[in-house]
Amino acid sequence: MDKKIRVLIAKAGLDGHDRGAKVIAAALRDAGMEVIYTGLRQTPEMIVEAALQEDVDVIGISVLSGAHMTLFPKILNLMKEKGLNDVLLTGGGIIPEEDIKELKKSGVGELFTPGAPTSAIADFIKSWCKKYPRSYIEK
Repeated sequence: MDKKIRVLIAKAGLDGHDRGAKVIAAALRDAGMEVIYTGLRQTPEMIVEAALQEDVDVIGISVLSGAHMTLFPKILNLMKEKGLNDVLLTGGGIIPEEDIKELKKSGVGELFTPGAPTSAIADFIKSWCKKYPRSYIEK
């Protein structure tokens, strides 16, 4: 039986702005993915636990608060601890280019800044999932 790519979208930390996350969630659904949106003010522990419970292929984090250099590494470490080594961690928000480079070196996937086309985000996720297949077959 074919299974859609499952994506968890989360707003980590104290960031209370979720319009972008909701736009991305809708765009990924329109691109044929199954999307779980966790809502605002999620801790890294809550995000990783939700990813485990929902058996997702991708975790997408939206960060506008400036806490990206704390949140992404914490989530990556928790993912490793829980054995989510085959799950993509990606995201976006207000992230300076030098921080994007450092986060990508640490194992975070592509990071998207404001104005990125939603099609580019969907294409990246689909491409990553084809390159590193997990338990789904794309329709």
